[in-house]
Amino acid sequence: MKHRPNTLILLALLAVCGGAQADTLLVDRANQKAAVATPARGLTMTEVEARFGAPREKLDPRGGQKRQWPTINRWVYPEFIVYFEKNKVIDVVAHKAGPNEVGPKPPIR
Repeated sequence: MKHRPNTLILLALLAVCGGAQADTLLVDRANQKAAVATPARGLTMTEVEARFGAPREKLDPRGGQKRQWPTINRWVYPEFIVYFEKNKVIDVVAHKAGPNEVGPKPPIR
């Protein structure tokens, strides 16, 4: 009987709380077959621009202060960001598909 008020309070709180909510992870979408074609690793900047057109934005290069830190260029397209080391593609990152998707943070400008 001593714990009955605490149990009732706990049950009341559980009843008031909303239902379970799930986020869509970018990893889940990335593991599915890509609906949008993206540049392959190793393509040059010229090849990427020829195949995908001019980027919406070319962000300032990062790195390059030392030989061990190569210059990284980033091009923003509507569906993804392309990362280049010197002039070759090293990675492509998809943008979030919706506000509930947990994915990459916007690039530092």
